[in-house]
Amino acid sequence: MSHFYKYLLPFAAIFALVYIALSLIVLKWQSRLIFVPSQKIEITPKELDVPYDEVWLPVNQTDRLHGWWIPSPVPRIGVVLYFHGNANNISSHINEARMFRQLGFDVLLVDYRGYGRSVGQFPNEERVYQDAQIAWDYLTQQKSVEPQDIFIYGHSLGGAIAIELAVNNPQVAALIIEGSFTSIRQMGESRTFFSIFPLDLIVHQHFDSLSKIKHLQMPLLFIHGIEDTVVPAKMSQVLYDAATAPKKLLLVPNADHNDVALVGGEKYWQTVWEFYQMVRSDRGKVVSR
Repeated sequence: MSHFYKYLLPFAAIFALVYIALSLIVLKWQSRLIFVPSQKIEITPKELDVPYDEVWLPVNQTDRLHGWWIPSPVPRIGVVLYFHGNANNISSHINEARMFRQLGFDVLLVDYRGYGRSVGQFPNEERVYQDAQIAWDYLTQQKSVEPQDIFIYGHSLGGAIAIELAVNNPQVAALIIEGSFTSIRQMGESRTFFSIFPLDLIVHQHFDSLSKIKHLQMPLLFIHGIEDTVVPAKMSQVLYDAATAPKKLLLVPNADHNDVALVGGEKYWQTVWEFYQMVRSDRGKVVSR
């Protein structure tokens, strides 16, 4: 038995050192694990014959955000402020923006610093929250859009960004949160590899939507693909259950993380339209189609 411990102890020491090293890597490079920006613009609205304007928003003397302003072809019924997830950039979401446009919304898509043509430091939680506020200020101050006419849409990580923005700007009309999560810590717990680490100690990029959702009083629409392989669909159910504001939940069968609108089809957009009607009805303004 003494020989067993003689050989076991070195292996245990090596394991402990590897565990500590990996924990430190997760701690130090957390933003690099969360954010996967792409600078390549795959397609522009012009290539889809969608009229648009380039938008450049200064952050500071060196950093600036790039976005697209896509006006509705009919008298607008509202404005969608669109936040994408942790990967790709705004060029991956033109089709969704085009559908919002066809419903009658003007749409502002904006890239966080480090994504697409936006310029600045590598993103982290604090910076993307700041970027979202800059986009909001652009709409309300430079475009003179009434906050009550703005619908914030957030996909995946963009949902957490949208929730934070709504906490700080509660006069917003409503939120549409698709394929999003409760918190980064709970996302870590849902992944076998990351669940082995002391997440309560090392997670500093929190994106804790669950603790914030109960403070929101504007209408909320949660959408999730039931077969989502990136963010468990049950997380939208948890957010929905925790919300105290007027709310709706759409779970789309056979949909994964990035194809919910495509798979959901007419049901998806009919739900969005009914949600819009609910919001406007609550405010005494109903638009018929």
